[in-house]
Amino acid sequence: MQTSADRQDRQDGHEYPAHWEADVVLRDGGTARIRPITVDDADRLVSFYEQVSDESKYYRFFAPYPRLSAKDVRRFTHHDFVDRVGLAATIGGEFIATVRYDRIGADGMPASAPADEAEVAFLVQDAHQGRGVASALLEHIAAVARERGIRRFAAEVLPANSKMIKVFTDAGYTQKRSFEDGVVRLGFDLEPTDRSLAVQRAREQRAEARSVRRLLVPGSVAVVGVGRAPGGVGRSILGNIRDAGYPGRLHAVNTSFPEDLRDVDGVPAYRSVRDIGGQVDLAVVAVPAEHVPAVVAECAEHGVQGLVVLSAGYAESGPEGRERQRALVRQARAYGMRIIGPNAFGIINTAPDVRLNASLAPELPRPGRIGLFAQSGAIGIALLSRLHRRGGGVTGVTGVSTFVSAGNRADVSGNDVLQYWYDDPETDVVLMYLESIGNPRKFTRLARRTAAAKPLVVVQGTGAAPQGHAVRATRLPHATVSALLRQAGVIRVDTITELVDAGLLLARQPLPAGPRVAILGNSESLGVLTYDRCLAEGLRPARPLDLTTGATAEDFHRALSAALADDRCDCVVVTAIPAIGEGSPGDAELAEALRSAASAVPGKPVLVVHVELGGLAEALSAAASTAPQAQSPAKPPAAASTAPRAGERTQTAASGTHPVRPAERPSTGGPAPAAPAPEGTHLIPAYPAAERAVRALAEAVRYGQWRREAGDPGKVPEYDDIDEKGAARLIGGLLARGEGLTVPDAETCELLAKYGIPVRRALAAPTPDAAAEAARTLGYPAALKATAPHLRHRADLGGVRLDLTNEEQLRRAYAELTELFGSPEELRPVVQAMAPRGVDTVVRAVIDPAAGAVLSFGLAGAASQLLGDTAHRLVPVTDREATSLVRSIRTAPLLFGWRGSTPVDTPALEELLLRVSRLVDDHPEVGAVTLEPVVVAPHGVSVLGATVRLAPPPARDDLGPRTLPAY
Repeated sequence: MQTSADRQDRQDGHEYPAHWEADVVLRDGGTARIRPITVDDADRLVSFYEQVSDESKYYRFFAPYPRLSAKDVRRFTHHDFVDRVGLAATIGGEFIATVRYDRIGADGMPASAPADEAEVAFLVQDAHQGRGVASALLEHIAAVARERGIRRFAAEVLPANSKMIKVFTDAGYTQKRSFEDGVVRLGFDLEPTDRSLAVQRAREQRAEARSVRRLLVPGSVAVVGVGRAPGGVGRSILGNIRDAGYPGRLHAVNTSFPEDLRDVDGVPAYRSVRDIGGQVDLAVVAVPAEHVPAVVAECAEHGVQGLVVLSAGYAESGPEGRERQRALVRQARAYGMRIIGPNAFGIINTAPDVRLNASLAPELPRPGRIGLFAQSGAIGIALLSRLHRRGGGVTGVTGVSTFVSAGNRADVSGNDVLQYWYDDPETDVVLMYLESIGNPRKFTRLARRTAAAKPLVVVQGTGAAPQGHAVRATRLPHATVSALLRQAGVIRVDTITELVDAGLLLARQPLPAGPRVAILGNSESLGVLTYDRCLAEGLRPARPLDLTTGATAEDFHRALSAALADDRCDCVVVTAIPAIGEGSPGDAELAEALRSAASAVPGKPVLVVHVELGGLAEALSAAASTAPQAQSPAKPPAAASTAPRAGERTQTAASGTHPVRPAERPSTGGPAPAAPAPEGTHLIPAYPAAERAVRALAEAVRYGQWRREAGDPGKVPEYDDIDEKGAARLIGGLLARGEGLTVPDAETCELLAKYGIPVRRALAAPTPDAAAEAARTLGYPAALKATAPHLRHRADLGGVRLDLTNEEQLRRAYAELTELFGSPEELRPVVQAMAPRGVDTVVRAVIDPAAGAVLSFGLAGAASQLLGDTAHRLVPVTDREATSLVRSIRTAPLLFGWRGSTPVDTPALEELLLRVSRLVDDHPEVGAVTLEPVVVAPHGVSVLGATVRLAPPPARDDLGPRTLPAY
């Protein structure tokens, strides 16, 4: 059956643009759907208009306009999706705002292409003004207009309509403004600018952070699916929330409750969410998957703001479950709700005024400064357990600020939670276990910004994405993605143990100022082992100081104080083994000695490696602990260290120190509560093995170096000899031949030359005589190369003859090649003039559909390929990044005079990398570039071979309007 929209599409000759539909997060954290307006929306439009105030109508039409005429309704619902476009923001299927553009000519009258200007106008329902709806609509209508060839918007606004004027002026576009005939006339270009992108991303961060905050800081919670008998998921969740001391309103819901049931375990009981009096902010859903849609509908009707869906049976169970999951997300978003899950483990917030444990964890973790994200419930349990334990392994700040287990992450993902943690004053360090990354380009952008403010430690899954996860396809190897994350400041580790080790060090110790490590302790062998591990991790350890097994607590104190006072030391590793004999320090005595010495010089990190000395680990933890403590309500909490920690900011309201927040209820598991710490102390993390301590320290050192350099990332240089427009014309002509093509050699050289990248000319040599003629043209000495795919760039196979100084040598080499490898038709030989001797390298750039444009560099040759010795940077590359790219491969010493060889011209190499980066960044149609080999000589570089592949540019959602992942 054809709908009226189908008839409109046929009448206007344009298909309905379904790709314009999008879900967006609004300023207050709620969601809305943006879609094109069609003829089917006449009744919705009339109903919407009736709910708009007379004042807003006056601002829209510049005159009293109480109702829409039939002609108005037809005009505002009939669009050709090219010259006339209308978009609506909807919640629950009803309009809350509209925007429309009409293409106009130079005279201001309706026009068609090639006219590239349009008049735009908005109308927002009064109840939804101030939620950022108009700003979101402006982003989307601007993207639609650019797609349809419109480059400028014009708008007329009454001076009293300050809200709408602010929407336009705050958008960040290049604007012109005038005042004529009592009307403010605004005109602005639609090309995104640095400011418009910055505005858009700042709005994205605030909106997504608030959407997560609505889930983590609810004023009231309903648990749907609470069993009548003890046991079961719903009943367990209800008990966990209640036992954690949640101060808000808590409700138990089950359709099977008897009508006369008033409470469950002291919690008010209801048969439906609709029956609850008052607002419900969060619903925790623990019912079978087939009953979830009805629960979501009840929550939508009651105005619930967010859902945590623990129910399984979704995408993790196969195609039918995947479709069920899509329907769940669409249903929730349609009513402005966000979802954690489905198949989630739950969420936790330990803040003293929240104390929310809406998870399957039986106890609320110790409060602390670590934000924790996991997709898998099993991994979440393991992480919480490791952070909670105090003995038998890592000790340190074990407290959690917030915890999110996203399950299938159908809606809320690690990106959203990262937006929340970025400016959360309760979180100093972020730990994430990511089994998959749904949007690597966005995650890298958010990670870079977050890492500049607080440490971000990530374990990234290496295998296929779990069944329930929607993941964008990527052609990049896992190692490349890891390298790009490190470039963004992410501390990449491989295991849960390493995740916790690094997190505990960063949570309460300052960042090291450099890689110089002092080692001291009462075991020479343990000190040497630590020394060796430091060397292996690229640190610069001093010779270990052996205090002997007879060392007293005072000896440790004196040695640690001296090491910390030494300007040649950036951090200290203390090694300790059990001491036997009279006068040996006890655990508490030694811990106090180390604590007092460290507190005197709070700017340098201190770690302890202990062997079979569990008591010392406990004592170190007790020196400054966030463990549950029996403390008088009248006594203020112990203050944290006054020294800056890794996660603290220095220029925001979140700077400074934070009070330790002891739990109000002692833990029933784990060690006994520790005594409060003396004021102004650091907690010293202790590790049971040298390699674990040193690995965590090395990560902190590298992160500290990245953090210092992040303040000056460098710049993308401008080159006067780049012909960007000429390159665009050439690319356009080549693409007109067909989608996805490898550019012929001549056009490849022409295109690269427009970016100042000369390629050494190579002439085909199908016969010996042609080879001789080519050599006379290019000049001797010459090189003869086979370019067949199996021999190309494989000098090790004998397909290349170099330094041929005359025609006789050339003809002899030609005969040898054809005799060894086959006919000229198989070999495809070419002749090229010899380049100056140097180091052979390879430069590549590729557009990955998930991560974006990536520039890669390495040395040429099988050895580098086998070892995977290639470095990567995201495009556009800055001058500082190009410098680090060249130096970050393991074989980089070959470029800098290794073993007495002549250093090569790395500045020229860096310039080549920057020019390739500019080419790929300026022209997204360039899908891949390979320069191989690039010979870097003592003076200059020579590009001996090049290939370029073109394709229509992929969609760039990071440059488009804000939108949630589509379902």
